[in-house]
Amino acid sequence: MTTSTAAAEKNPAPAAPPRRPRRPLPRWALGALGTLGVIAVWWLLAATVLSGAGAAQGGAIPTPGAIVAQFAADGWSYYSRNASVTLAEAGLGYLAGNALALLLAGVVMVVPALERIITQLGVISYCLPLVAIGPIIFIVLGPPTSGAPSGTAVVLAALSVFFTTLVGSILGLRSADKAALDVITVYGGTRLTQLRKVQIISALPSVLNSLKIAAPGALLGAVLGEYVGGVDRGLGPAMVNAQQSLEIERVWGVALVCGLLAGGAFAALALLARFATPWAAGTEGGRS
Repeated sequence: MTTSTAAAEKNPAPAAPPRRPRRPLPRWALGALGTLGVIAVWWLLAATVLSGAGAAQGGAIPTPGAIVAQFAADGWSYYSRNASVTLAEAGLGYLAGNALALLLAGVVMVVPALERIITQLGVISYCLPLVAIGPIIFIVLGPPTSGAPSGTAVVLAALSVFFTTLVGSILGLRSADKAALDVITVYGGTRLTQLRKVQIISALPSVLNSLKIAAPGALLGAVLGEYVGGVDRGLGPAMVNAQQSLEIERVWGVALVCGLLAGGAFAALALLARFATPWAAGTEGGRS
């Protein structure tokens, strides 16, 4: 063994420092990249392959730039005037449908014998085709008074959220700690006491998630109800009028406004759930 080899064995070369793992992109950055990618593909297809498909029949797909230009030409007042009616109908239906769902979920916890009936009621409401029962509801309720929200749109919005909130609330209430429920029973508490003291707190993450998922459904139900609800203002009538006039950019603009409003409602409730229930899975101190 040579002297250099022996020295190398006694003094080995320092090991390379370990590589620091790359930090993943934040969720908002991933969402922004995905949105930009969708817009880029849409713009490319609209400007090339789908640029003139069915233009004579109003079937062309406009570019995002053309939709923005139409939005600027119409002005914000056009969209806000129609969106305010739809949001009022969706909001009333959202409050009514969710309030009924939460009430019935609490009844199931207090009177378990009614669970089968209430869950079957929720399944029936979920299976009802909104497009088919809309005209029936309109016949029953009649046309709205001038300037009032459409009752048909409110009912369809309520039906759109009822099942989601009912199922999520029942599952959340059943997730309460059994030991805590037993303690209340030992001290003479009733099922109502268990509901107030333990189950409501335990169900908050599930309830808020259900309310978050139900928010876009309320807007969809309101728009569907406006087709037969006898109203002359709203996002539904605006879309129908633009389609009949072959104003394709306006049709897409109204549809995108509907999507933005639904996404905004979903994001607002997701933010509320994040800070209202920091103990939920996947969060720590209100931060993910």
